Amino acid sequence: MLSPATLARVVGAALEEDAPWGDLTSTTLLPPDARATADLVAREPGVFSGGEVFAAAFRLTDDALRVDVHVGDGDEFGAGDVLASVSGSARSILTAERVALNFTQRMSGIATLAAAYVRAVAGTQARIADTRKTTPGLRAFERHAVASGGGRNHRYSLSDAVMAKDNHLAVLKRSGADLATALREALSRLPHTTHVIVEVDRLDQIGDVLEGGAHTVLLDNFTLDDLRRAVALIDGRATVEASGGVTLETVRDIAATGVDVISVGALTHSARALDLGLDLRID
Repeated sequence: MLSPATLARVVGAALEEDAPWGDLTSTTLLPPDARATADLVAREPGVFSGGEVFAAAFRLTDDALRVDVHVGDGDEFGAGDVLASVSGSARSILTAERVALNFTQRMSGIATLAAAYVRAVAGTQARIADTRKTTPGLRAFERHAVASGGGRNHRYSLSDAVMAKDNHLAVLKRSGADLATALREALSRLPHTTHVIVEVDRLDQIGDVLEGGAHTVLLDNFTLDDLRRAVALIDGRATVEASGGVTLETVRDIAATGVDVISVGALTHSARALDLGLDLRID
């Protein structure tokens, strides 16, 4: 569920961007008493996400509009299916149309892609997770869409977990700090509930990460053979995450190495918007 505050803030900003001084076309050409019904129709199959967002776009435009969402987030649909309907003022429907479609098409595209990755690793222990490679300002919606498709959410922001990546390790090395010692000192200062993740790109880095007490070892751009070696080396002492260049064609082989999590930036930065349309009927 997306919070009402998030819906109002993000959808409200999109509506203001699209019609900062009102919808000139609808308000000058259409009779004020014209009424219509519009159906959200799928032009292609997929997995739905964004029902709350779709409804919010219309209700924030005109709270007298009636919005009915016929499918739930995470539901599969086929081409031609009617996913939602909105009825009321024709002016208001047409004013909110593009914003409602933009969000729903993008979120359903992300959910559909996430579902494809989840299906690809079915039967393994690997979980598919998103990353922070999201559209600025839309992270809450895009992460919700990943979850709609059966994926898992990684840390939401820099404030949610310690995640030391290659540039952090380069700074530590340059300063002469020992990684294992730096991790132990960080853990001594952090609340016991804080998760610590360290990214490595070589097998010989894993020992220091484990010695330092990291909870997750993130294996970045490892070969399949090295992923298997890393899983054996870690041997259950930490969660094993794989990332870097993951595609639908490679994700099954990565999962088969025994990793626990596969993080996929493409879920949000490369998902194609689904083809959904709003078909209008004049009442």
